[in-house]
Amino acid sequence: MTRARPLWLLCLLALLAACSAPDPEPPPVRPWRPAVGTAWQWQLDGHVDGRVDVPVYDIDGFENDARTVRRLHRDGRKVICYINAGAWESFRPDRRDFPASVLGRGNGWGGERWLDIRRLDVLRPLMAKRFDMCREKGFDAVEPDLMDGYLNDTGFPLTAADQLAYNRMLARLAHARGMSVGLKNDLPQIPSLVRDFDFAVNEECAQYGECTALAPFVNAGKAVLHVEYAVAVGDFCARARKLGFSSMRKKLDLGVWRQPC
Repeated sequence: MTRARPLWLLCLLALLAACSAPDPEPPPVRPWRPAVGTAWQWQLDGHVDGRVDVPVYDIDGFENDARTVRRLHRDGRKVICYINAGAWESFRPDRRDFPASVLGRGNGWGGERWLDIRRLDVLRPLMAKRFDMCREKGFDAVEPDLMDGYLNDTGFPLTAADQLAYNRMLARLAHARGMSVGLKNDLPQIPSLVRDFDFAVNEECAQYGECTALAPFVNAGKAVLHVEYAVAVGDFCARARKLGFSSMRKKLDLGVWRQPC
């Protein structure tokens, strides 16, 4: 026959178990992400003009310091950090960190060359440093540019699978640092990537008749930040509003000027 333990002993054992149990981990903090239909400003050229009355700014991560981000925050803005994740740029301060083996053909922009995104061993730590820079400056989110190298003549035999692996790596880097991340273009892979990204950034889907490809983001409650350059607002805004996009017309230099829907 098993003897029952005295009540005082059971209480003592329960107390010891409670004291030795590890503290539960706090639930992860969900990073901010733009709501569907949120107005935004995209300015990559010139001194950032904070007078545009919109809740979200997308600005260059290298060219703007923490003070600029703090100023925008004080004005009630959320701020997205633009970096180039798909091409090397000769004018960036970390340009010498990229080995020649990962530099491909020019992409049509002065001083830029496509990156061999298959080389995660090389590019992951370099992009991690750039994402660290965004976090340290206080940015809320990241917009990695040129996320569709596999669709271009890069000089490397890139595949759709290579691009999926690279883009998901970028998303993980942002989320590990408490920032949301946008999928830039790469329309064919949206069905595979919509769960990995927090919003989309698109150029010229109206001009090329591709806007419906972005619907999975809106259907998932995630914003589509959309810009046209050549199409007049009267020719795309009604459709963009119906789709739930955050749309505007910009000049190609991405200065202050904007014509919102």
